[in-house]
Amino acid sequence: MYFSLRLSFGFKPYSCDLCGKSFTRAGDLKRHQLIHSGLKPYNCDLCGKPFTWAGHLKRHQLIHSGFKSYSCDLCGKSFTRAGHLKRHQLIHSGLKPYNCDLCGKSFTEAGGLKKHQLIHSGIKSYSCDLCGKSFTEAGGLKKHQLIHSGFKPYSCDLCGKSFTRAGDLKRHQLIHSGFKPYSCDLCGKSFTQAGGLNAHRLIHSGVKPYNCDLCGKPFTRAGDLKRHQLIHSGFKSYSCDLCGKSFTRAGHLKRHQLIHSGLKPYNCDLCGKSFTEAGGLKKHQLIHTVPSVTRASGISVHTPNTNDPTL
Repeated sequence: MYFSLRLSFGFKPYSCDLCGKSFTRAGDLKRHQLIHSGLKPYNCDLCGKPFTWAGHLKRHQLIHSGFKSYSCDLCGKSFTRAGHLKRHQLIHSGLKPYNCDLCGKSFTEAGGLKKHQLIHSGIKSYSCDLCGKSFTEAGGLKKHQLIHSGFKPYSCDLCGKSFTRAGDLKRHQLIHSGFKPYSCDLCGKSFTQAGGLNAHRLIHSGVKPYNCDLCGKPFTRAGDLKRHQLIHSGFKSYSCDLCGKSFTRAGHLKRHQLIHSGLKPYNCDLCGKSFTEAGGLKKHQLIHTVPSVTRASGISVHTPNTNDPTL
């Protein structure tokens, strides 16, 4: 009778000395205190993972059994625990009650918010043993480590190119679709990915935060700086099979190979002369411009004599 009255009035006389949490029963307090002790006497026979309580071990063992008795009515996805199903159902509701105080981004689950907040803290406690790159989450480190393994299980059906992650394959497949939903407001150039658009916008801003330590040349993107630094290293990994000439970039090799092919895809609209490279066409077009301009460029131009009877 006394216990039922305590439940009815919410009376919790048993409090934890360490954290202040209170309980209705002494047994509940004892179980709670195991959390602070760090003791985990219940171990999983299959994977060895330890647990503080027997109930937690039983729930964990459902993972190994593959039995998922809680299913979502909307999408059919199933879960081992009712709590996991409830959290999942928030996705369908569209509710995101957990908001970041710093940037306002909202999340469906508290765990999602906690992971996000690590971005603002700048803490990256998970580091790669091979290259030293660090990550805010263990999952990010695991995905990164696949790069060093060389394992690329995701292949494109159209071109055969393989990728380490499924997401990278999906982004790549947009190239074949020709779908470019991200457009620049300033020049109209479109991109398959939002990241490509963001990188492109830096061109319009004029900001060049990446500087070469050797010559001081600034660049808009880190990738552009890396390619530039190959010039100073003298390392030219792209060689022409026909003449042996080597280049620092694959694009430079491709342009060079046009010389051997005999192809001249760049044509002058004024005189019809064709060129192997776009740069050659641009230089040529200066000839057709006003003489003062061409002289300033150091190009000698012959001005025809209109009185010559042979013309």
